[in-house]
Amino acid sequence: MTLNEIKEILENNPVALSTVTEENKPNVIAVAFVKIVQNQILITDNYMNETLQNIKANNNVCLVVWNKDWQGYKIVGAASYYNNGEWLDYVKKMSENKGLPAKGAILTDIEKIVKLG
Repeated sequence: MTLNEIKEILENNPVALSTVTEENKPNVIAVAFVKIVQNQILITDNYMNETLQNIKANNNVCLVVWNKDWQGYKIVGAASYYNNGEWLDYVKKMSENKGLPAKGAILTDIEKIVKLG
């Protein structure tokens, strides 16, 4: 499977983003503004707190997305956080983020994609 095959589902449905705390406790949030850029996944940080702390301590993340027809994917990767520079500028310019804080950008290198179902 290619990123083009999952792009429509990923960019048009809420995504569950999972991280792990320093105490190895799971944390999951729903994120709405996700894009595929340069074979990586870009997520806007509008209101993240615990998720951001977790990524700084342990950059391993897992995303799950599916549509109303139950087609979906699990994506495992390593996240990097940007609160300045090119990626912050990118998310601030996204029309989806108009009127939102767009405090930062999470760029995830994809390590594994699993088709659900």
